[in-house]
Amino acid sequence: MADVEIEIEEQESEQLYFPEPSERQLTARAVIVGCLVGSIVSCTNIYIGLKIGWAFGASIISAVLGFSIFSLLNRKLSVLETNIAQTSGSAAGYMSSAAGLLAPIPAMMLLGYNFSWYALMMWSVSVAFLGVFFAVPLRRQVIDVDKLRFPTGTATAETILAMYGDAADALAKARVLVIAGICAGLFTLAYHFYPLLEQPPIHEWLPGVTFLAVAAAWGFKVYLGPSLLGAGFLIGPRVVLSLVGGAILGWGILGPYSQYMEWAPGPVMDYKNGPRGWLLWPGVALMVAEALGSLAFSWKTFVNAFTMPVAKSLDEEQTVSGHIPNSWWIGGLIGGSILAIIITQFVFEIPWYLTLIAIPVSFVLSIVAVRSAGETDINPVGGMGKVTQLIFGGIAPGSITTNLMAAAITSAGASQAADMMQDLKTGKMLGAAPRKQFIAQLCGICVGILFAVPVYFVFTKAYKLGSEQLPAPAAMAWKAMAEVLNEGFGALPPMAKQAILIAGVIGLAIAGLRQIKSIAKFVPSGLAMGIAFIVPAYYSLVMFYGLVVWLIWKAVAPAAAQKYNFALASGLIAGEGLMGIVNAGLKIVGIHALGDIQLRIRELLQYLGL
Repeated sequence: MADVEIEIEEQESEQLYFPEPSERQLTARAVIVGCLVGSIVSCTNIYIGLKIGWAFGASIISAVLGFSIFSLLNRKLSVLETNIAQTSGSAAGYMSSAAGLLAPIPAMMLLGYNFSWYALMMWSVSVAFLGVFFAVPLRRQVIDVDKLRFPTGTATAETILAMYGDAADALAKARVLVIAGICAGLFTLAYHFYPLLEQPPIHEWLPGVTFLAVAAAWGFKVYLGPSLLGAGFLIGPRVVLSLVGGAILGWGILGPYSQYMEWAPGPVMDYKNGPRGWLLWPGVALMVAEALGSLAFSWKTFVNAFTMPVAKSLDEEQTVSGHIPNSWWIGGLIGGSILAIIITQFVFEIPWYLTLIAIPVSFVLSIVAVRSAGETDINPVGGMGKVTQLIFGGIAPGSITTNLMAAAITSAGASQAADMMQDLKTGKMLGAAPRKQFIAQLCGICVGILFAVPVYFVFTKAYKLGSEQLPAPAAMAWKAMAEVLNEGFGALPPMAKQAILIAGVIGLAIAGLRQIKSIAKFVPSGLAMGIAFIVPAYYSLVMFYGLVVWLIWKAVAPAAAQKYNFALASGLIAGEGLMGIVNAGLKIVGIHALGDIQLRIRELLQYLGL
């Protein structure tokens, strides 16, 4: 899975809140509201993740909505209850990523493998908990001893305390989020019946303008998806402009040139012998090279990850009921490992000893992911997966299944370990008990699985993976990596090897330039440029529209833009994501026009004999 950087203002990470000993914390209402909000985010992450390969966290949105819902009911949550809501919500929200539903599982399906829903449920359960158990023994080191910042966790703590300082402000943000979600949902439902709303064919309305028709053929057309528009509000100018630059370079220059030179003579959007299939390779190379290069340049993180000095003393929180017992995480790790070995053996036919190798590799790379998230707020899940793919390409050559699913174990561990550490950082700043957050995290995982897996099946049944509706760029990158390791470079289209080499060098150079702090914010994102090679160009353009709207808003009303930006963007993403599930259901049952609804009702009544 690709990762997206969301700029978060740096905050101090000292403990900010000192709760009373009797303050309520792990309550059913806090866990339930967090799980439900997080599960909604997980469902929308599947939708947007299969479109652009990114997923968004649920910590802040779970905290804001949990607080707001109970405030409206005049049953206000305590500060620590709100922390529990964000912890369980964050765990549920990341299940789309941790279960591999954005990259390795769709990559397997693109290769022709099919799985039952219960097999994916068991798989999700077996790998999702590993990262949580990995995180527990690292907590004291990275949070108490090294005092890493964990910017998202710090921002979440600040947000929670800000809400209790101004409840009206929190309710206003929640109102903006809900209104934006409703508007986005209604628009999404409308374009199911009237597709022109989503993609107005301007090139057809102006047939005399030849340039528009040519541009549209290469993906440069108008697209008005609310979720990607909202994403443009969040991810910042550097990433958005990298997407646009990648789209122009890939679809505007290299794609047409590859077709002209007959390296990819087929239709533009054909994966087998068209420009889309050719562009996949330099795009993947750019993503992988930057991800691995960033890991290599962060060698200090690797060293620190394996240098675990013992803390001089335990704080009071760890000597009382807040401490997570060793028996919990050790027992859970043993049980989760056994379950993962069984599931991978019988569902994916991976020998047990290879899974036994994958689990400690996952733990090692999870340490790196945790420190990376703590120092930079970037969880390099995609990079961790690629490292494992390279490792198993040598251990088990010729087995695509083993290559992908071993890497899936690593990405699951890295995803959940870093996510839990962000939550524990929030808890540390609020004086929460780690044990209670640990329980909330496990609850969130369980509920998130119940939502994420069925929704994944709904989308993949309604739309073809790899199509314009679901390009699945992260899955394409994993699939391409596995194919190269399995078949060798001889299977690539003409001149693709040279394109991979050039893109790889550029990716490494970008990773190197990002280490120079004075110019880092001006260096483009190789990850975003690589994604732009894989998804249709109009996906990059709509995020650019969002950036333009955000910049205008920021110039006209800077206070309002700063206050409501996250809420508005989250509402747009959630609204289209949730209604996208409804649209997929309508497509499955064959309702494509308003008249079809009446027809289906008649068929149902006839079936019931009414």
